[in-house]
Amino acid sequence: MNHMFYFLLSLTTVLAATANAGGPVLDIEGNIIFHGSYYVIPVFFGADGGGLTLTPLANKQCPLYIGQEPSEANMGIPVSFSNWKSRVGFVPESENLNIEMDVSATICIQSTYWWVAASRMPIVESLIVAGPKPELGKDSSKSFFQIKKNEDSSNGYNIVFCPNDKNCVDVGIFVDKDGVRRLILSSTPFTVMFLNSNETETSFKKTMSII
Repeated sequence: MNHMFYFLLSLTTVLAATANAGGPVLDIEGNIIFHGSYYVIPVFFGADGGGLTLTPLANKQCPLYIGQEPSEANMGIPVSFSNWKSRVGFVPESENLNIEMDVSATICIQSTYWWVAASRMPIVESLIVAGPKPELGKDSSKSFFQIKKNEDSSNGYNIVFCPNDKNCVDVGIFVDKDGVRRLILSSTPFTVMFLNSNETETSFKKTMSII
């Protein structure tokens, strides 16, 4: 009797978590994203630039910030997703999760999880900076992002920051005075697609690229 009760309780918990999760995020081939490494590329190639990279700010080498390659020919650095609360095996839409640049080492010897940070540049209020792995028990609210389907694109997604799970703000692109493309919080979304890094052509190598 007790065993059956606990089994049903566990089953109910799992089903509830699955029901509350968003649908699965799909890659550029229409495959469900589980775990792994994916290039984040703009829906429209060309003037919209290439994949993501790490870049310093001003004359300081560290910390590193999340930026975008200026050329569509450069896939940049892939990312990985982690730490969503539902127990589904796939990366879910519209659920808080962590994003990390999937690179083995940086010149700053630092972790590369995405965090929202105050900007020291005029016009821009918030930049996306590479920071430490979020830890349980510490305030990591500024390290959680969501992936939402872009309604105007068949396979495009917007990455958003949702403080307190509401009032979401898009992650967009800002080109600074030096021509460096940076990820910021913006009213204009940077609509992207996800490309499995294991399925790219050999000409697009997984390299550490610093602008």
